Amino acid sequence: MRTRARQARKAPFKARKPAHESVLAERFGLFAECLLTGVWIAVAALPLVTYPAAFAAGARHLRRRIAHEGGGLREFAADFRHAVRRGWLAGLAGWAAVAVVWVDVQAVRAGLPGGRLVAAIGIFALIGLAVAGLRAAAVWEPGASWRALLATAGRRTVLDPAGSFLLVGGMALVAGSAWVTPPLAVPVLGAVAAAAVAVEERLRRR
Repeated sequence: MRTRARQARKAPFKARKPAHESVLAERFGLFAECLLTGVWIAVAALPLVTYPAAFAAGARHLRRRIAHEGGGLREFAADFRHAVRRGWLAGLAGWAAVAVVWVDVQAVRAGLPGGRLVAAIGIFALIGLAVAGLRAAAVWEPGASWRALLATAGRRTVLDPAGSFLLVGGMALVAGSAWVTPPLAVPVLGAVAAAAVAVEERLRRR
């Protein structure tokens, strides 16, 4: 009888410990999933113009992971195929914007009048476009129009400066990682996609 009483007293303590461990394991699991998703995004973005579709597929995969829904590499690949059908045009437009800013920077180096102002405006505009692209990718769903997504994401970029600055910090982290240790920038891409998902979810709840 004494043995059973001791086991009964110890049982509640043992029942609480796995719950704490499960929360901790879930957080570590989500962190590992972000890093793995970053690798998938990097591979899918190798053709250069496919980076919006890669981020869209990665963000949707993380949304499924947060919602405890099934999904893995096969689902990521399927989402990427859907997103790239029109998403490559958004990627091409992004590279065109980079080319315009590069021309502005060359104008500054050449000492053309007003070149510094134009270059500064171009760089800020390029950062805003990158943030809008991340926000659009974070809410992408199969069948969605990239033009509509980018238009609404542009408005959210302006109306939610706190979230936009958070994404700018994420992009700066990727750039810093690539500068110091280039391979480290690959998994960090998944963290940026997760940040975009979190920013959009925060804005939706508000």
